[in-house]
Amino acid sequence: MKRLTVLTIILLLIAGIAYAKDYEVKKKAGEYDVEIKIDKNPPVVGDNNIEIEIKDASGKYMTDAKVRIEYSMPAMPGMPAMNYKADAELKGYEYKAKMNLSMSGAWNVAVKITRGGKTTTVKFNVDAH
Repeated sequence: MKRLTVLTIILLLIAGIAYAKDYEVKKKAGEYDVEIKIDKNPPVVGDNNIEIEIKDASGKYMTDAKVRIEYSMPAMPGMPAMNYKADAELKGYEYKAKMNLSMSGAWNVAVKITRGGKTTTVKFNVDAH
């Protein structure tokens, strides 16, 4: 019985380690609180789903903005810079899009929030594996 208990604990620990939480970024962008989640942590080469929640100064969800994700990898010797864009679509209180990271390495990500003719940007970096 003791052996079975030890084996169960080991399996639960392994399962807990294997389960990765979303990649999250929380930043202030002008008057907005922005929470960004990527469904893989770390992000991977290929498709990564990204969700953005935006709250105004009073804490209310903002659902009337245009949100665009721009992601890039700078030029390296023998390789030109890569620049991509994806428009996020509002679903409930979240803006959702898909980023396709074409190779492993460091990527620059900018979430551009446009509302009332004014654009605010949240910048962060991810390292795709």
